Amino acid sequence: SGQVRGLCGTFNGDQRDEFTTPEGDVEPGVAAFANAFRAAGACPALGPGIPDPCAGFPGSRERAEAACAVLMGPAFQ
Repeated sequence: SGQVRGLCGTFNGDQRDEFTTPEGDVEPGVAAFANAFRAAGACPALGPGIPDPCAGFPGSRERAEAACAVLMGPAFQ
C-alpha cells in the first residue's frame, strides 16, 4: 500500500489520485489517463468513450470474466 503507481493506480486509499500520469498530473478521465502511458506510434490513442474490450476479440468475454473474478475475489477485498 502506498508504494505503487501507474496503470494500476496508487493504492493509497485516496481515489482522487488514481489517474496520476507519469508526469504527476491527475487526469479526470480514463482515456486521457490511458493515453498518458501510450507508447508513441505503438497503438492508436483512445477517444473519449471507453471501448468494449471484448468487441474486437469474439469469444474472449468468458476468459476475461474468469480472470476478473480473481480480482473481485477475497484476496483483493
